[in-house]
Amino acid sequence: MRALLALRAWGPTLAGTVVSAAAVYDDAVAVVADGQATTFAELHERTNALARAFTNRGVHAGSVVGLVARNGHPFVESCVALSKVGADVLLLNAAAAPAQLIEICRAEGVSALVYDDVFTEVADTLGPDTICFPTSTLDALVRSHTTVGPTPPERPGRTILLTSGTTGRPKGATRGAPPVSFDTLGLLDAIPYHQGEAMLVAAPLFHAWGFAHLSLALALGSPLVLLPQFDPDAVVHELASRKVGVLVAVPVMLRRILDCAAAQSPDLPALRVVPLSGSAIPAGLAEAFMDRFGEVVFSLYGSTEAGSVSVANPADLRAAPGTAGHPNHGVSVRIVDAHGHPLRVGASGHIVVRSDLVFEGYTDGRSSTTFDGHVDTGDVGHLDDDGRLFVEGRSDDMIVSGGENVHPREVEDLLATHPDVVEAAVIGVDDTDFGQRLAAYVVRRPDATLDADAVRDHVRNHLARFKVPRDVVFVDELPRNAAGKVVRRALPDLDGGPAS
Repeated sequence: MRALLALRAWGPTLAGTVVSAAAVYDDAVAVVADGQATTFAELHERTNALARAFTNRGVHAGSVVGLVARNGHPFVESCVALSKVGADVLLLNAAAAPAQLIEICRAEGVSALVYDDVFTEVADTLGPDTICFPTSTLDALVRSHTTVGPTPPERPGRTILLTSGTTGRPKGATRGAPPVSFDTLGLLDAIPYHQGEAMLVAAPLFHAWGFAHLSLALALGSPLVLLPQFDPDAVVHELASRKVGVLVAVPVMLRRILDCAAAQSPDLPALRVVPLSGSAIPAGLAEAFMDRFGEVVFSLYGSTEAGSVSVANPADLRAAPGTAGHPNHGVSVRIVDAHGHPLRVGASGHIVVRSDLVFEGYTDGRSSTTFDGHVDTGDVGHLDDDGRLFVEGRSDDMIVSGGENVHPREVEDLLATHPDVVEAAVIGVDDTDFGQRLAAYVVRRPDATLDADAVRDHVRNHLARFKVPRDVVFVDELPRNAAGKVVRRALPDLDGGPAS
């Protein structure tokens, strides 16, 4: 009854989740990080005190508060406390450069900042008009304020997520309190989470994928296991020692976990579900991971703007490698042309989505293109005869070479199947004869002798000639953002000529 009354008072917010969870789970472990465990009752009391501290320093309902911190207790407690205040929380990328964080804070109208000490330069640059809270001082603030909870705000705070920024400055996209909808229930139906089962979130909490599981773990009464940064050895250790059932990750993490497992040969019988999102799964990776750990991989396709769209379960990934799975219950997915007209099954076009989880709009007042109530995701793809969705890439990544359209992901997936290739990225570069030509950036396996001609031959033997990259650049690693997406603008320049 206390839990129901809390939800009625606070609504389906992060604050409401914690207040109700504290009534139900009480002394059960809520968060484990840095070797310290916090119960649901302690999390409730600490965030009450922290909310009081934020309010006393000038944060109020409607304030835009930037949060830049690694995964850990301060991140979780700050989010919950600010939700209790009713502030709007801007989740900032902890891997971004200080100059970019400063630019985003100014563009988004941040009036307060909660930050790890390594971001002191950002706080100092924003100046005295910004209320600053180093995370190293949060314990002292909690001890000096009452644990009597504040009253629910008149307006629930919003969460402002940033777009990935792979092609430009990240934009803020706002979400209100998540509705209890068929979309939410559809995600729970598609991925078999269990109440009270330990959940290790290796994905960054400032990313939509990690943040969604912060909320989900608290709602399910599941111990939320956090590491300050991704370390495959530490992840494998935590999975084994804490008998973790759910590992929340982004695809690029799986390869490093597999390499670690090959060296350590860990026994992980409790590992039951590995939900992935944030970027495409490289060809063959899901199958390799399941060959080692069982049928545990679930791949979610979604975006900051559209929310969760579809889930590929282990059977989908085995039957149709590369699929994004079937649309979740309550989600409408269409494939349309540039004018919004639906296309036939199998035809490639723009992926547009309608659901209750579509974002409210960008913080600069703009919104995404819509067709008949469906938001354009910015991706292109197709549906097969079984209703499975396939994402071929970003619409603005398409390369037109000699009048032929090429989606980079097709070439990237093929290159990933080569035994000497770890991963690859393909882009278009200006060409006086063809308009654009393809350039492939390839990460070789250690001690591999693969050369540029062998890369071209591999593509030529499997795809049309116009899809063969003229330029091949070997790099030690691909530049990625926190979600695992390749930041194409950060790839090395070709210096105006072919590379080999």
